[in-house]
Amino acid sequence: MTLILGHRGASAERPENTLDAFTRAIELGGDGVELDVRRTADAAMVVHHDAALSDGRAIVGLAAGDLPPYVPTLRAALEACAGKFVNIEIKNVPIDPDYDPDENVAAGVVALVREMGVADSVVVSSFGLAAINAVRAADPSIATGWLTVPAYDQRRALDTVVEHGHGAIHPHHTTVTDELVDAARAAAVVVNTWTVDDPVEMKRLADLGVNSVITNDVALAVETLRGF
Repeated sequence: MTLILGHRGASAERPENTLDAFTRAIELGGDGVELDVRRTADAAMVVHHDAALSDGRAIVGLAAGDLPPYVPTLRAALEACAGKFVNIEIKNVPIDPDYDPDENVAAGVVALVREMGVADSVVVSSFGLAAINAVRAADPSIATGWLTVPAYDQRRALDTVVEHGHGAIHPHHTTVTDELVDAARAAAVVVNTWTVDDPVEMKRLADLGVNSVITNDVALAVETLRGF
């Protein structure tokens, strides 16, 4: 069965990357959520897509206690999604204004996942290969997946995933083909695809056998793929 993961929660209905969005995704019948994690000035792991708040203040320059109430900690998000699957996306690539070559976010995520005992219900992904490499080096029991952009050669990207020992590839839905899914399956690599809001495309991907679709519209995905 193809899992349905709410992109930043049920972001079609609720403010993205908030506890409200995460709990709503679960209420709608989603199997879990995808969320973004960054670090604060005091090394807290918090959930926010952009490097800065809407007022321009950089998250990495603020202590966790100085953030608006709607920005949850990763711990709070994982607690809100207890018993469900969570795709934790680490935001740390060289073009980011808060880029950290030491991969402290990866270390923080590993420490928290271990502490909470949720390794079996998470996958840690990133566009930064170094970030998921750091996660795997710290704890190979935590599932990792490489996010790939459409411009990549997806078969070569799959080879890179296998070479680095990661268990998942996260391609944009427009690049998912039966050849890619077959090759991933042969390599025992999971395919989690993003971000899918069209029901025809959802059905195409499910029929190909992708492991999960990440969607803004959880209600539509549940109706399309589960029939209710």
